[in-house]
Amino acid sequence: MVELAPRNAQESSGRAVQPIAIGAVALVLVLFGIGSIALWRAFTGNAPETDRVVAARQLQVRTAQVSEALVEKTKGIETTQQESIDQLQMVQDQLQSMRRQVAAQQADAKKLSDQVATLTEAVEGLRQAQANAQANEPAAEPSPRKRSKARSASRKRHRSRG
Repeated sequence: MVELAPRNAQESSGRAVQPIAIGAVALVLVLFGIGSIALWRAFTGNAPETDRVVAARQLQVRTAQVSEALVEKTKGIETTQQESIDQLQMVQDQLQSMRRQVAAQQADAKKLSDQVATLTEAVEGLRQAQANAQANEPAAEPSPRKRSKARSASRKRHRSRG
């Protein structure tokens, strides 16, 4: 049989101790890290979870404020838009009223124009009637100018005789 050499036995036991020691040291380091992190959080009061919660709440508050501001601005825009619509309606009503007034004035102007045309025709008819009447008068009657000349001539004769 083969004899086991005591050297081999020592080597195998040394190798077996070494991984256990490394594992123990690693475990101690991990526990030390966890403990230091816990102590740091406890004494400083900073915990990432609470920071995240605070940040989320602040974000919600800001979102609510922005939403309220948007609602107010939207209401302001709606009010301004309604005022613009009302003003436009008033302008349209005024324009409609002015159109009616212009149409009425144009109708009055046409009526007056027709009346002037009728009066002009009547005056023209009277002129023609007068011209016809003068043409139909007997020639025996002297015209008013001829009578004036005849009177002034007879007056001159009376003065010179007297």
